[in-house]
Amino acid sequence: MERKIIVTGDNSKTLLIPDLDETYHSKHGALNEARHVFIRHGLAEIKKEQVNIFELGFGTGLNLLVTMEYLSNHPIQVNYSSIEKYPLPFSIIKEMGYDELIDSSFSKTYLDAHESAWEEEVALTEQLTLLKQEGDIKSALMENSKFDLILFDAFGPRVQPDLWSVDILFKMYSSLKLDGRLVTYCAQGQFKRNLKAAGFKVYNVPGPPGKREMTIGLK
Repeated sequence: MERKIIVTGDNSKTLLIPDLDETYHSKHGALNEARHVFIRHGLAEIKKEQVNIFELGFGTGLNLLVTMEYLSNHPIQVNYSSIEKYPLPFSIIKEMGYDELIDSSFSKTYLDAHESAWEEEVALTEQLTLLKQEGDIKSALMENSKFDLILFDAFGPRVQPDLWSVDILFKMYSSLKLDGRLVTYCAQGQFKRNLKAAGFKVYNVPGPPGKREMTIGLK
C-alpha cells in the first residue's frame, strides 16, 4: 500500500494513501485534531487517577504522543491499549518527525513505543503503560467493562464501513465501564445512528479546525 507524507495545516505531517484518497489525520492540522478530539474531549474529561484507554488504530502513534504531553502536566496513571491491522515501518515513523513535534523530552519515549514488542505490555514511563496488538478488531477479544475511554480512530466510513457498524460499536460499548466515553473525529449521520443502536448516548460537539462537528458516545 503506497503512503505519501504530506504537511497539514498546522505544519505537522500525516500520511496520505493515494489509492483510497484517505489520510491518517486531518489535512487541516494533524496535531490540532489529536489534541482537540482525543485530549480535550477525551482524556481531559476522565476525572480519575488511573485511566484505561483503548485506541482503534495505532497508526503513527500521534494520539499516544499527545497523551504523553497531557501526562507531563497531570499526575495520573494511564494504561494504553491499541490495536493496529497494518503497522507502519519504523522508517516511516522516523520520517514523520513526530519525535520532535511537541517537545524533545518526549522523543525517546515516543520512539520506544514504536520499537516496543507487540502483544506485550510495557512500561514506557512511571505514568504510562502500553499494550500494542497487531490484528483485526473484528476478530479481537475485548474484556467487558475494562476501559474508561475509547479513541475511535479508524479510517472513515467511506473507506472502512465495516468498522463503523453496529456490531463493532456494540463491542466498544461492552468494553467500556459505566460512564465511559468513546470519542471520534467522525460526525456521519449513519455512524451516529449506529452508535445509538449499540446503546450509546450520542453528543455532537464542535470539531477541530476544518471540521464543523465531532462525536462523543457515552455509556
